[in-house]
Amino acid sequence: MTTLTKRPRSGLSALRGLLDRPLASYFLLLASAGLLLLIGLVMVFSATMVRAYELEGNAFSAILRQGMWALVGLVGFWLAQRMPVSGYRRIGRPLLIVTGLMQALLMLMPNTGGDTFGTSEGHWISVGQFQFQPSELMKFAFLLYAASLLAKAGPKVGLWRELAVPLFPVAAVVFLLVGYSDLGTMLCLVAIFFGLLWSAGVRLRVFVAMLSAAFAGVLMLVLVASYRMERFISFRNPEEYASDWGYQAVQGYYAIATGGWFGVGLGESRQKWEWLPNGHNDFIFALIAEELGVVGCVVVMVLFMVLTYSGMRIAARVEDPFRRLVAAGLTTWISVQAVINIGGVVGLLPITGLPLPLISDGGTALVVVLVAIGMLASFARAEPAAARALHARNPGRWVRLLWAPLPPKPQPANRKTRRDES
Repeated sequence: MTTLTKRPRSGLSALRGLLDRPLASYFLLLASAGLLLLIGLVMVFSATMVRAYELEGNAFSAILRQGMWALVGLVGFWLAQRMPVSGYRRIGRPLLIVTGLMQALLMLMPNTGGDTFGTSEGHWISVGQFQFQPSELMKFAFLLYAASLLAKAGPKVGLWRELAVPLFPVAAVVFLLVGYSDLGTMLCLVAIFFGLLWSAGVRLRVFVAMLSAAFAGVLMLVLVASYRMERFISFRNPEEYASDWGYQAVQGYYAIATGGWFGVGLGESRQKWEWLPNGHNDFIFALIAEELGVVGCVVVMVLFMVLTYSGMRIAARVEDPFRRLVAAGLTTWISVQAVINIGGVVGLLPITGLPLPLISDGGTALVVVLVAIGMLASFARAEPAAARALHARNPGRWVRLLWAPLPPKPQPANRKTRRDES
């Protein structure tokens, strides 16, 4: 008589079992975003401590500011996770109007360096020591506004006349307002726009026509600005322009080459000693490569892949069209921005000056992304399987008060009425 032995589960089947759990999207999102935020804080401290000590006599001054912004962002995450979806539908239009006016102010006001009140390098509005970047908030506002319009269009979304007014004119104005001073952020807005159109099921000919118009607009903005042309010209061979246009790219290559497989050690970067410009911001990935090596870079990229997978999984599982569109657009925003940043650092794409989400130094960008991820987390809890599991657990009142309320209970699927046999 033979006895059947139970075969051990393979790693792949165990992973599949974990992903089949109702709250898998939620916990994957929290884990990947949380680890990226932690890596970002550590690397910002490493990148800024030398310069902060030189300028302010305190190596911790820059990381304390970034840590404060991270706390503000986590409070925003908590609030965003609690907001009902109707709130997001309502705030898109007014938020877009406010950020659009701020962006127009940046175009009209002269650069005052942000000493009292004014603009700084065409990107920030400064009030005393406080600086705010409207274009970062405009990404979030445009995402909510465009998703609301597309969700409202419903099955008519494939018709050109349903999109021509008001979505396309508003999108063109937003792109021009931002692209005038910040081409990188405009590319993120374009990515959000096309991610929404693709998720909404817009007809291919409309999609291709808009893509062609966007390409022509980006090309025009590159041609009219000399510094953008310089970056584009030096993109393929930055070594030939190492003394001016290609200096930042070449110094980034040195940092990457120095790191090797395992890096020179956390905090041991040589390029941050005033060699690599913006090593704390848009070129922080080069310092990650130098200090943590290829292994550290792979960890960061895998975490972004997990974050992207989580967002697209949420978009595929939620039933509400608005939630689905916002989840797809937000995931496109974060993933494309990460690709543009990393691609520029390693020489696969031209340098645009975009920060690496959740990692680069910068208060406005960090707070906005954390708020957006909080919104995505609320959508993950609204997945039908997740919502049923949360209602079945029936968490206590204090858990709902301190963390997040229960999502709406999903409606049972409509059952077909049985035909009368007689």
